[in-house]
Amino acid sequence: MSGGNRESAESAEIEAGRRSGERGGAESGGIGGSGPRRDEEAVSRFVERFAAEMTEAGMQRTAARVFAALLASDDASMTSAELSARLSISPAAVSGAVRYLTQVSMVSRERDPGSRRDRYRLHNQVWYASLTQRDSVMTRWEQALREGVETLGRDTPAGARVAETVAFFEFLQKELLSLLDRWNEYRETLSYEGGAPGAAGGRVKPRDT
Repeated sequence: MSGGNRESAESAEIEAGRRSGERGGAESGGIGGSGPRRDEEAVSRFVERFAAEMTEAGMQRTAARVFAALLASDDASMTSAELSARLSISPAAVSGAVRYLTQVSMVSRERDPGSRRDRYRLHNQVWYASLTQRDSVMTRWEQALREGVETLGRDTPAGARVAETVAFFEFLQKELLSLLDRWNEYRETLSYEGGAPGAAGGRVKPRDT
């Protein structure tokens, strides 16, 4: 496909995504879903506000906006064209954001059945998956830091500082695993009005005990 034809195809897909998003907003009030009617302007404000909070915390801005848009989608998934139209960004920007979100285990890429279009979906239990990924990262950091302790010398100020860092990560990992176990236990006590998490209209509330 020539460059001009490729750009035309991308523009057509983005326009189709924009019209699909408008229909979804008018009919269901949801981003990429078919849930109860919602105020689309309010939803967009939520997406931008939450994305701004994540950006302030250190996440790439476009990745934060893509993640927030997916989070606000009833089925937790959108195509590149839908994200481009929703956020007014280019397909290349969507691709770069998704690449980052995939690397940190927050989003996965899948193919629509019978289509060549990629669809981007939040991981089930996205925060659990993200924290689990952090656990493996901390393990690698610990290994490198332990080597640093030996290299710097345990009796030197620098060696003692690195050794304390190792102890901190060991403590954090132990507490994190315990916390994730407690979350799984707590999650079993939750029920969802309107369906499971991610289902249209699903709302979480503690089960009666």
